[in-house]
Amino acid sequence: MKLKDPKLVVQTAPFLVQGLTTPQAMLDVIYVLIPICLVSIWFFGISVLFILLSCIAGAMLTEWIFSPRSQKSLGDGSAILTGLLIGLTLPPSLPLWMAFVGSVVGMGLGKMMWGGLGNNLFNPALLGRAFLLANFPIAMTTWAVHSTGLFNIYPSTLAMPFMQSSVDAVTSATPLGLMKFQYQDSPLMDLMFGLTTGSFGETCGVLIILGGIYLMLRRSIDWRIPAAILSTVFIFSTILYLVDSVHYPSPLFTLFSGGLLFGTFFMATDPVTSPLTPKGAWIFGIGIGLLVVLIRVFGGFPEGMMYAILLMNATVPLIERYTQPRAFGHKGAST
Repeated sequence: MKLKDPKLVVQTAPFLVQGLTTPQAMLDVIYVLIPICLVSIWFFGISVLFILLSCIAGAMLTEWIFSPRSQKSLGDGSAILTGLLIGLTLPPSLPLWMAFVGSVVGMGLGKMMWGGLGNNLFNPALLGRAFLLANFPIAMTTWAVHSTGLFNIYPSTLAMPFMQSSVDAVTSATPLGLMKFQYQDSPLMDLMFGLTTGSFGETCGVLIILGGIYLMLRRSIDWRIPAAILSTVFIFSTILYLVDSVHYPSPLFTLFSGGLLFGTFFMATDPVTSPLTPKGAWIFGIGIGLLVVLIRVFGGFPEGMMYAILLMNATVPLIERYTQPRAFGHKGAST
């Protein structure tokens, strides 16, 4: 029997072809974020769109300046995704120049300084938000209520760099702030459907859950991390609630308030800054769940998701070192 191609093809492992590429994974997340962006614009007005565009511009410009000319890194969609994620964690009345600077810092110090995509230790979007919170705490904790019109613009949004603007928008405390400092609960339906104040991309819990389920079905994110975070938060907050239901929030309030759901599905699941081993993913998620409840309940800030993820990002190399599966055919050391 004569072979059509008698040449011997020799190649190195791996031999399995992964159908999901980096650009496709980035696009999957961007597609899921589009409905969240549209709902945010509907709730808080056109200012949200301007903030998102400023963040995307800052991220893309930074990557274009610092990436090697031989690499077309802008084509993978990671810069657009980082800009969207940073923007969705910001208050709707934040000045545009602050959003731009935060995106530049997040992309520059959180990604490009480490060598680009796949090399960074910390989540770039959260690093940019942490920079803004540390340097502009008043602007980052001024929460505007829902806009009275789609095309209304908050005056502070168009403030000049390093200049203050008169704030005539109605502001209110977030549900987490009301619970922590005044022990005032918020209706669960308002938390689920985005009828509360807060970062404009983190208010509609139902939409975030649907997007997360889609990403897990597409295998764009590891299901173990959200499962570990949500189950740990639910169990830990339930214990505290049973101990003292007045001072500690209910488990459902804890899950749907603040940026826990958004951070769970879109930040903690970043494949670059989270463990790749199955056991490591569980340890990583449990650590985030414990930290976020501890910071919220016993810390000085109402919210703790950002710090919990960044702290656990720092432990990823150590987690992966001790959770690597045993190589096939390898025998353990004899005793």
